[in-house]
Amino acid sequence: MIRGFTTEPLPDGTADRLLTAASRAPSAGFSQGFSFLVLEGAEQCAPFWRLLYEQAAQAGAAAASEAAQVDALSAAPLVIVPLASKDVYLKRYAQPDKTWTHVYDEETRWAVPYWYIDTGFATLLILLAVVDAQLGAVFFGPPDIADFRAEFGVPAEWMPIGAVVVGYPDPAADPVRPARPSDRKSLAELAHRGHW
Repeated sequence: MIRGFTTEPLPDGTADRLLTAASRAPSAGFSQGFSFLVLEGAEQCAPFWRLLYEQAAQAGAAAASEAAQVDALSAAPLVIVPLASKDVYLKRYAQPDKTWTHVYDEETRWAVPYWYIDTGFATLLILLAVVDAQLGAVFFGPPDIADFRAEFGVPAEWMPIGAVVVGYPDPAADPVRPARPSDRKSLAELAHRGHW
């Protein structure tokens, strides 16, 4: 994750290449209940950064630190906000080729909320495509959801799961110490083989 960016513009078509990668994500029932709000360039990104500055200002003692992080991020020329829709999945599984024809409104039928999982898959594909393009990116939680919806006209059935900021890395502008390889958990800590 990169948290400091230059203002250098991205090559033409970068957003489309990243979104094409995201569109290949798997989804339950091939529902494809993910969408993306794409903000390119300083003018389109400015309202997004304003929301984050306002949120940082409300952070109390941490406000200065959070504002510094927004400063470092806001130089990036591209923001992609992945959004998930539960309704798309419920409608898809009410179709005749599925066996759940009576459960359009039964979220409880789902063992886990695949609308979020599948949107996370799509987001990871964006992050991998960023690496392939030799760019930098960071994923973080969305700004206040009500304010975000109002600012960008996002319908109620679409939930932002976070934001991906993309640009050319500027390590000198990164206010957060990068993780060291020694910070990574070992496989012995992560994997439980045969039994927990």
